[in-house]
Amino acid sequence: MLPLYDDNPVSRRPVVTLLIIAACVVAYFFWQPSPFEDTTDDIRFDLSYAAIPCEILENRPLTRAEVGATFNLGDSNACNVDRGQSPPFDPGKNVWLAIVTSMFLHGSLLHLGGNMLFLWIFGNNVEDRLGRLAYAAFYLAGGFVATLAHVAVNRDSTVPSIGASGAIAAVMGAYLIWFPNARVRTIVIIILVDVPAKIVLGAWFVLQFFTDPNEGVAWVAHVGGFTFGVVVGLLLRGFGDRARPPTSRYPDPWGDDYRRFGGRY
Repeated sequence: MLPLYDDNPVSRRPVVTLLIIAACVVAYFFWQPSPFEDTTDDIRFDLSYAAIPCEILENRPLTRAEVGATFNLGDSNACNVDRGQSPPFDPGKNVWLAIVTSMFLHGSLLHLGGNMLFLWIFGNNVEDRLGRLAYAAFYLAGGFVATLAHVAVNRDSTVPSIGASGAIAAVMGAYLIWFPNARVRTIVIIILVDVPAKIVLGAWFVLQFFTDPNEGVAWVAHVGGFTFGVVVGLLLRGFGDRARPPTSRYPDPWGDDYRRFGGRY
């Protein structure tokens, strides 16, 4: 089940959503070392800028022994393997700032493309509802909560965690509460169908619990972020509930253009 777009017009341009998408794309192609392959430079980069559970719980960067045990010996839970006796791998790293930077990093082109598609479909309406500043704060808070959920379940992990999925899951949770019946054009197997958002998002949430643990997907972060979004959505259910523009079947996400073309593409 792959959503493509929703039938849910917005009243203003989703500036923050577009800026987040642009930041993730720029980070992937122009900041991360090797967009199309995994190299030693990518590992070093992730160790410097990604969120790592052991670092967050210990409030310090990984030591060289912990990094060696993780990437040379295959021990993904090497926290305190040397009891903190060896020097830090990256002594200048701010482990809390890394939670933020990790939200803009991605492991592959498919990872980036999937996340940005979901953010565009569901983020513009949540931004429209909250307003730009509140939406930006909500997005970052959702990413923080998602990361902390991942840390809580993987306390000894020394594996870097990157991706915007946790923050985007928070956006999806709020969307579920505020726009449960919005129609989402979705590919189901090979068929295009219009499905209520509550079905698309509910199915996505349930599927997280069946994720193969060997796939390296931080599914607990997804669940944590989504749950945070649902809670915020319930608490702010009446917030920003203003009159909305008339619904078109295939609305232009930029605002008034869909009226100019008779509400259709």
